[in-house]
Amino acid sequence: MVFDRPQPNQPKRPQPPATAKPDASRPRKVINVPVTGNQGGSGGHGGGSNGGGSQPSIPSPWLNPENPPQPHPESSFVEYLRWMRSPSSEYKDPTKVQLLQMAEEGANYCTRLQELTQRTQLIAQNTFKVQCPWRIRVGGHRGPESILLPAFDALGMPYIPSSTLRGLARNQAIREIIRQQNIKWEDAEKQIAPWFGSLDAKNKSDRSGKVVFLDAYPLPNQNVLAVDIANNIWQWENNTPKYSPNPNSFLSLEKPIFVIGLRLPSGCQDNQILEKVKHWLVAGLQSGVGSQVNTGYGQLNIAGKVNCQSEFFRVEFILEGQLIHGRQKLQDIKQPYQKERNGNFRLSQGKLRSDTIPSTEVRPVAFKSMLRYWFRSFALGVLESTQVQQWEAKIFGGITPPNQKFGWLMVKILEGRTNSNEQQGILTLNYSLEIPKEQQENLQKLIQNLTWLMFHLGGIGQGARRPCYSRQNRPYMRGSTLIPDSKDSFWKLPKTTKEFQELFRQRLEAFYQALQALGANFNYRQLRNSGIVNSFTWLEALDINAKIIVVSSQRNDNKGYALEILHQNFHKLETENYTDAKNLCGGVNKDYPNNKKREVIPSPVWIADLDDYQVVTVFGASADPRKKYLETLRNSIQIFPL
Repeated sequence: MVFDRPQPNQPKRPQPPATAKPDASRPRKVINVPVTGNQGGSGGHGGGSNGGGSQPSIPSPWLNPENPPQPHPESSFVEYLRWMRSPSSEYKDPTKVQLLQMAEEGANYCTRLQELTQRTQLIAQNTFKVQCPWRIRVGGHRGPESILLPAFDALGMPYIPSSTLRGLARNQAIREIIRQQNIKWEDAEKQIAPWFGSLDAKNKSDRSGKVVFLDAYPLPNQNVLAVDIANNIWQWENNTPKYSPNPNSFLSLEKPIFVIGLRLPSGCQDNQILEKVKHWLVAGLQSGVGSQVNTGYGQLNIAGKVNCQSEFFRVEFILEGQLIHGRQKLQDIKQPYQKERNGNFRLSQGKLRSDTIPSTEVRPVAFKSMLRYWFRSFALGVLESTQVQQWEAKIFGGITPPNQKFGWLMVKILEGRTNSNEQQGILTLNYSLEIPKEQQENLQKLIQNLTWLMFHLGGIGQGARRPCYSRQNRPYMRGSTLIPDSKDSFWKLPKTTKEFQELFRQRLEAFYQALQALGANFNYRQLRNSGIVNSFTWLEALDINAKIIVVSSQRNDNKGYALEILHQNFHKLETENYTDAKNLCGGVNKDYPNNKKREVIPSPVWIADLDDYQVVTVFGASADPRKKYLETLRNSIQIFPL
């Protein structure tokens, strides 16, 4: 597919080496489910056909590997939980992935869901269908190993409880009355008693609800269970953001269509009440139900009733390179560990290595996380870290006390699709129900400019910190380039680095001013010193120690000038001292600078390719080797600090 960046620049698309081909021909194994735990081998831990006395045994996902269960395809996920293996297993994470994938691929709830949706249509006076455009997880609880589960009914079928639907319609009614009459929540609650009931109502007839909500089940012609992953990459620790990936697999429902049923109770014939409550319920479902609704989860639309009133900004995008990935999926659910050509298991530090492949998916959560990352980086340069945490939670949401907030911003992706090494879609930014009306304009200004900065400082997804380029070995495409596919003047880029410097400063000043208008008090011309900086210590904050420059792309049609020089510096340092190389580009191997153990460290250098020039962001730029790298770049113009 051919695409154009907003003029005048044309994206340079790295071409894969002629001798290197993606592994598209790799045969896909047929997965037969359900499975029965261990694959042969005496004693249930035989290690498969590879034998090899020194080879580890295959971990079983089941509590009793000698007598593994035989889950029926129509059995609920609860049946899997009953036979789940001991939580103390050192292979708890891969076997958890294996078990969730078994349930996902083995689930066949058609017969039961057919009965349940037909029952709803027979009982209810008013039924309608709503579809989730992406994923949803309503209610539920934590299972073994803190697995997040969607709500299951008494028979283990996934559903939306009637109490959830009632609460959603009730909250929507209260919010609409507050908006119309500008009154307090408590006063609005009193006004909805004629529809939803209230024990405190003066009129006895208003002390009970007037509408019966039925449990909502998904239509049966779909495989509704879908494994997803949540990965909170950054965590606040002692008021400092710490890189600490924490992947957590869980079950959601993917693109389900629910049948919603309402009816009046015995003795009530007022259909206007039913229609009024239905109106509130439909509006509430469109706003989202369940968890993670501000990252694209939980939206439910009735056909032809999509409400875009909350949307304030959208841009079509193209992403090329390593792309956005979601869950890790086992290639062979019966044999989930990697093998070498000789049949022996591949080991890492004495443990079996999982044989998984990442699932590419255009995920709104990736965009929201990246907006959050750049907001935090810029805010740390002008605000105390405690204030940054408060504003971050207020705008993007938070789950950690005392900053437990729903968040003012909702991020959605429309028409997301993946083609080979590209992903495309429409990024839409929306107000949540939590934002005060008087703050909407300021939030819009802040997020619009933050989105522009995000598109021009780096990519998104697995290779976010480098522009897309090709290699001779796997992965053949590294890095990622995020491109706004819009002809709107807002996205138009100038030809020269000098003009880009001016444009960047305008966007950044507009971002700071919008944050001030929201209520934050700071002077963006006096940057803070956010933390200690030396060769092996830096904070990912755009403070007085960070620099952003723009350089002309004297490129070789693959990496571009700034990235080429970065790699040259890295390889030179790597041959002398790995720690020095890691201080420049990050790394995954352990090292011990100043006798302090370091695990995985993300690169302190971001590079974005804008065709005619590249934008280089360096954290901790006041210390070598990062300072020395910046000094080697010719014809650079500083665009940050302002």
